[in-house]
Amino acid sequence: MHNLKDKTLIITGASMGIGRALATALAAEGLNLVLNARSRGLLENLASQCAEHGVWAKPVPGDITIHETVHACIDEAENGDFFGFIHVAGILNPGPLLWELDENSFSNISDTSIKATYLLIKHVVPELLAKGQGLAVFFGSGAAERNMPGIGAYCAAKAAEESLARQLAAETRDICSFIYRPGIVETRMQEQARHAEGGGAPYLHEVFRGWKEKGELITPEQSASTLINLLNGDLKELHGGTYRAEE
Repeated sequence: MHNLKDKTLIITGASMGIGRALATALAAEGLNLVLNARSRGLLENLASQCAEHGVWAKPVPGDITIHETVHACIDEAENGDFFGFIHVAGILNPGPLLWELDENSFSNISDTSIKATYLLIKHVVPELLAKGQGLAVFFGSGAAERNMPGIGAYCAAKAAEESLARQLAAETRDICSFIYRPGIVETRMQEQARHAEGGGAPYLHEVFRGWKEKGELITPEQSASTLINLLNGDLKELHGGTYRAEE
């Protein structure tokens, strides 16, 4: 990864799933990392694994939907050659139909995709613009283009997150901003949907269990590999685009 080696990125949602696989792969490529998620123990374990590749990795546990956590991530990243972020964090909370979903769950889903995206843009982008370059990658989803019973809030939140990512790309070309759709990946979200409860559960069971039974799921490592391949190319050509995992 000639264009990013020795640079520093913030990775949200890094403690498990695609975020963890991506952090490990980036460390192997020679990047320094600031690792964010809510679980301190998982982050500290991941940081140790990343350090085995000869890079430094700093865990910053906390809620990425609040200003203080974003600032803490930036403060750590500035100890290296800070180049940007990859926003992987997301919450599905599958099962309830919209009128069944409690307000707190709705806020958690929407804030992790929408508010966190806004806060990362608000606080990180000025830092990167001062350097004259940078990277902002947002994890999108095919759910942004469809409506599925039982994950309505997630579909809406991902649509909004992708829109904000495109808006950032329209407002500055100095920072490479693009959307990465990770594909149908075997993660905790998939497991949650296969065992969902609520009015949308029958539909989700059919769809998500069907993907697993048909062998259509890819691993977090496979999804991360596609993004690594993209980042190994010309970043300017990625700007403003939407890219999907190779299945």
